[in-house]
Amino acid sequence: MFSYLTKDSRRHPPDLYNNVVEGLKKIYKLKILPLEEHYQFHDFHSPPLNDADFEAKPMILLVGQYSTGKTTFIKYLLEKDFPGIRIGPEPTTDRFIAVMHGEQESIIPGNALVVDPKRQFRPLSKFGNAFLNRFQSSVVNSEVLKSITIIDTPGILSGEKQRVDRGYEFTGVLEWFAERVDRIILLFDAHKLDISDEFRRSIEALRGHDDKIRIVLNKADMVDSQQLMRVYGALMWSLGKVLNTPEVARVYIGSFWDQPLNFDSNRKLFEAEEQDMFKDIQSLPKNAALRKLNDLIKRARLAKVHAYIISALKNQMPSVFGKEAKKKELVKKLGNIYAELQKEHQIPLGDFPDMKLMQEKLLQQDFDKFNTLRPKLLENVDIMLRDDISKIMQMIPREQEEHIENAPVQGGALNTLNDNPFGHGRGEGADAGSLQVEWVVEKDRFKFDAIFNRLNPVDGKITGAAAKSEMVKSKLPNTVLGKIWKLSDIDKDGQLDLDEFALAMHLINVKLEGHDLPSELPEHLIPPSKK
Repeated sequence: MFSYLTKDSRRHPPDLYNNVVEGLKKIYKLKILPLEEHYQFHDFHSPPLNDADFEAKPMILLVGQYSTGKTTFIKYLLEKDFPGIRIGPEPTTDRFIAVMHGEQESIIPGNALVVDPKRQFRPLSKFGNAFLNRFQSSVVNSEVLKSITIIDTPGILSGEKQRVDRGYEFTGVLEWFAERVDRIILLFDAHKLDISDEFRRSIEALRGHDDKIRIVLNKADMVDSQQLMRVYGALMWSLGKVLNTPEVARVYIGSFWDQPLNFDSNRKLFEAEEQDMFKDIQSLPKNAALRKLNDLIKRARLAKVHAYIISALKNQMPSVFGKEAKKKELVKKLGNIYAELQKEHQIPLGDFPDMKLMQEKLLQQDFDKFNTLRPKLLENVDIMLRDDISKIMQMIPREQEEHIENAPVQGGALNTLNDNPFGHGRGEGADAGSLQVEWVVEKDRFKFDAIFNRLNPVDGKITGAAAKSEMVKSKLPNTVLGKIWKLSDIDKDGQLDLDEFALAMHLINVKLEGHDLPSELPEHLIPPSKK
């Protein structure tokens, strides 16, 4: 419990709140929103926040040029398709898709999403029907989505394709999501590192949220080790020019799909990178409250600076004649106003909004509607930053430990983080897994018998190390091999009898033939020795 103090706490008893989210909602409505409304903050930057913004699950935003594997990445993570999925070498995802949890799988169109008060998408209505016709939610019954929401985006165009007019403010939509998501994943194809003009503008729209950005160099199995080093260096060089930050961005290298690796010499590297990325995703619910607090602080600081800018412009406007000419002059010399405010109020330069964007929006505004400075509104924000935020910070560690919704993300490919015998440095044993395919083990049994005997069985069993060495020859990713190992119900000592080995090898063949690996082994596929 904590209190929000006013100047005269004897006259105004402190408010009490039960959790961090309640506190953040109250802080915003009482301290920040009045400042935003008084200085038309929402016309320049971001729409007002509503309760759903604070209560929403953590969100992941996927951004990348077409055919970099964004949609395939989601399928790999969920281990299942989602309604509306389209995968191909040309631009296939032409819309923003919010992949969310639900018991009944369905597609909810954009116009229905933005009128639902329980969802956080209502402010997106400002981008108009052209956008809403390209926005939808895919509802999927997936354990992964019980903890997070994933936003798939249209493939960013390059070459002649980027001349196509999308009909809505694409970078504006990206900015809206960037402010509200917990993680931004930029995907690059190891064969297509060029950053098109539209991609550059999209990355620039994400500036100010560098702490959320993670880079994925996808399809890395398509090049050998030497080429991969060169590709990685080229990617870092290209990103350095666009991100324009001194910090080195975290880059995950791998092949995020369930097909055989083309070059598997970097298998251990891909596995380690995948595990790091999955752990980062799993931590999102635990750190969600801290992220919302951090974003609210950034918003409050921007709202303060915006108030100073608007009031400064208002003070320099003439009362009667020459208003339009003076307006153009002030917009042109906005840099001088920035410098004066920075010196007068000791504001860090990084807190000021982008000057070019601010100039563009100012030209469309009526300066007569601007307000002069109201110190009380600014003082309320200062009190909030000084006192209220520190009280909420003290609550966060306790909530992280107590609340079940802060548990790590589970399900899908994330379940392979533990007890995967194909993981580097992990044990031999594995828990029972799940699968659903149609095939008959006995029809190819003679092939598996020959391989089994070649692996020098002792007392009718081969070692787990020998089996894994044979299974790795398939070049399937470790996540897939781990599932097959679990499904085959290998003994806890890691040794395999002939039935278990035959089942594991046949499942590998099924996967290589292009079948998915669902979640439950049919009764007739259980080895006789296990019945």
